Amino acid sequence: MNYPSVTKITETTKENSDVKTLFFEYPKKIIPGQFFMIWIPGIDEIPMSASYFNSSIKAITFKRIGDATKALFELKKGDKIGVRGPYGNGFKVNGTRILFVGGGTGIATIAPSVKEAISKNISSTVILGVKNKNELFFENRIKKYGADVHISTDDGSKGHKGFATDLAKKLLEEKKFNSVLTCGPEIMMKKLLEISDGIHFQASLERYMKCGFGICGQCCVDKGLRVCVEGPVFDGITLKNIEDFGIFKRDATGRKVRF
Repeated sequence: MNYPSVTKITETTKENSDVKTLFFEYPKKIIPGQFFMIWIPGIDEIPMSASYFNSSIKAITFKRIGDATKALFELKKGDKIGVRGPYGNGFKVNGTRILFVGGGTGIATIAPSVKEAISKNISSTVILGVKNKNELFFENRIKKYGADVHISTDDGSKGHKGFATDLAKKLLEEKKFNSVLTCGPEIMMKKLLEISDGIHFQASLERYMKCGFGICGQCCVDKGLRVCVEGPVFDGITLKNIEDFGIFKRDATGRKVRF
């Protein structure tokens, strides 16, 4: 049954002024890129990708934006949340050399895939793209895995000055990658797909979700593809045929709005 399991928060970590990680007990198996429906009692239920996991403990990492995430941000060790899932399709981590690109809070979604790639002895290059150095998180964590980490900031306060896609283009010209995995702003991912030039490509999409398991249709893109079931990770061939990709999303009412 798709009812939330109520569980206790075991630990919290503040990653920066507006980004926080909550760890909680949850024994179900998950693969990188899958997501949970997180219930904040009395507030809302929202989808969130797993940012850490082992056999008994899982975690979500999020930015304080709306009412639900603001309420989550205030929770402490010992507080309770509801968890459903995991749902959806995750990343397929294989090959010999992967370029990972995480933009903003999308960094949290790609981190477990980087860990899996390193554990499979796959050469992993990672771009972490943020607006400024104060928004950066998980840099040290991903470096500890053994990945080659590159930083991109819009304002040049750390690393490459400019967009993550500009840095990705440079690295794609310099090195031979056989796969690109990404999560972040959809406009960024659309540009990344364009410059990947036939390399195997996977991107995690974010849409407004109500049910999380394919019934409500709120998260549909193109001709009936459900982000919660057929996604949230889609391959490049599929994304090229989704007309809305990088252009439109739907709000809570189902109305199309531009990114």
